Amino acid sequence: MILVVVILGFAFEPAVVLPRPAAVPMLLLQLAICLPSTRRLRGAWALAAQVLLMPWSGLPGFLGASVLLVFERRLRWALFAVVVLAAGPLSSGDGSVHSVLNGIGNALAHGLVLYALTRLTDLYTELRATRGALAQARVAAERERAGRDLDAVLGAALAEITRLAGQGTRAARELVAVARAATERVRAAPPAQSAAGTDAPGCALASRLVWPIVVATHVEYLIVGTVFLLGAGMPGGRVAGYAAALAAVVGLQAYHSLPRPPGVRPPYVAWTLGVQLTVALGVLAAPDGPYPQPVGFVAASVLIVLPGRTAWPAAGALTALAAIAMLLRTDGPGAHGTAVLLLDIVVIASVFYGLALLSGLVRQVREARGALASLAVARERRRIARDVHDLLGYGLSAIALKGELALRDPDRERAGRHLADAAALADQALTDLRAIPGEGLEISLAEEVASARDVLAAAGIAVRVRGGADEVEEVSEALFATVLREAVTNVLRHAAGARRCEVYFGPGLLRVADDGRVVPPPSRGEGDGAGTGGNGLRNLRERATALGGILEAGPAPHGRGYVVTVRLESAPVPVGG
Repeated sequence: MILVVVILGFAFEPAVVLPRPAAVPMLLLQLAICLPSTRRLRGAWALAAQVLLMPWSGLPGFLGASVLLVFERRLRWALFAVVVLAAGPLSSGDGSVHSVLNGIGNALAHGLVLYALTRLTDLYTELRATRGALAQARVAAERERAGRDLDAVLGAALAEITRLAGQGTRAARELVAVARAATERVRAAPPAQSAAGTDAPGCALASRLVWPIVVATHVEYLIVGTVFLLGAGMPGGRVAGYAAALAAVVGLQAYHSLPRPPGVRPPYVAWTLGVQLTVALGVLAAPDGPYPQPVGFVAASVLIVLPGRTAWPAAGALTALAAIAMLLRTDGPGAHGTAVLLLDIVVIASVFYGLALLSGLVRQVREARGALASLAVARERRRIARDVHDLLGYGLSAIALKGELALRDPDRERAGRHLADAAALADQALTDLRAIPGEGLEISLAEEVASARDVLAAAGIAVRVRGGADEVEEVSEALFATVLREAVTNVLRHAAGARRCEVYFGPGLLRVADDGRVVPPPSRGEGDGAGTGGNGLRNLRERATALGGILEAGPAPHGRGYVVTVRLESAPVPVGG
């Protein structure tokens, strides 16, 4: 909408389109080149048509903007300078210095403004369309980083375990130490890390694009206005006063247009806006005839610095006040001249408000992309840490158990089998480790049940499985497998004196209970407070909640043993132990 208003304003100012038929196709071509919905039409054929129309259209600034949008960077500015300089002799004035400078200044300002507004609109559209792309790129980078870190820390430990297992029982003690150390690293809370990363240069591009054009446009308005005052035949003192007033209004407008974060107003804005308004209205009431263009700068400042509900009525009232002042003056421009000057006010206000608004929108959408990417990275980091904790802790605990069994077993053959099992578990853990940073590791419930039987039996704990693991719904299989793995890990690590472990499957239900001696929190499950559990139980609760279920963990009702229960919403409440 801002682009359309500004393009139409430039075309009708000063009344170009109506007396020049060639301006109509020039206007339509400019709309096609600048608007996002017709961006695909931006190309050589449209530019060639504008080149042919430019001498008769009175709109050289349109061609200048199109040159900047179509050509490559090295060539565009040289061609733009040619178009701007050619606009002076082609201007519709009387050939005076003011006429030539006014033609050059208008072409310069129109070309730069349309280029800036179009590029900002394109950038805003591109950033909105690719909000998810940044998150995906950040997540991919996080996975790559996590993969490197995990392989450097845990991968090396697992490779060392495999090497030690191959050396026989003489290295079993060292194998257990390595496995225990790796287990502690896995089960510790992950260190906080910054989610910052590189972003598309949206905000930087907006600042580089907007600020030079804002400065150039302000300077152009100031120069052309000063030349106009010098050619008006007024006394030197009044010319100096008017020029100083114009410089103050334009300078304050540049101050109000400085790029700022959303919601941040310029310091001392009440004073600067008050001074700008006072000077603009004073010039409007000057004895040598109304000079309303400064009111357009004030209207732009009002739209930039005031809240939306206040800004638009205030800008409308200011424009209406300027119209009334011009119509009431006996030396005013009359109804037709007032209409043309009001259009000038609207165009000036739209230009500078549009530049500020679009640069702010680009900044906002870039910050939104960054926030979405940071959230995605935080979620991925949490997912990786959770998977490492839940899925590798079991394997490392089992490795340590096998190493301890090899140390205690006087039978060399059985000790060798325990070490071979440890090496196989290390190889499987290494495979799991390298799969975790990808899309996640899928584990099989049937395999976890079999593994639980084997590992707990090796630790001298009898396992009883009730219900059917093969009847568990697919949607809950991964959850139940993960809960079973974590529960078995806790039995191995924390169920002192346990001799029995029961695994019960029901409709939407899994319960794992042992008869070990209850260890008060937080040592049971690395707790972080009574009844809350540690990283393991917290992770399992998150997994259960994501599927609409609940997880409960605590001492058995009869006072000996520990029970972990996960139940989906559709499952009946279990009765008994």
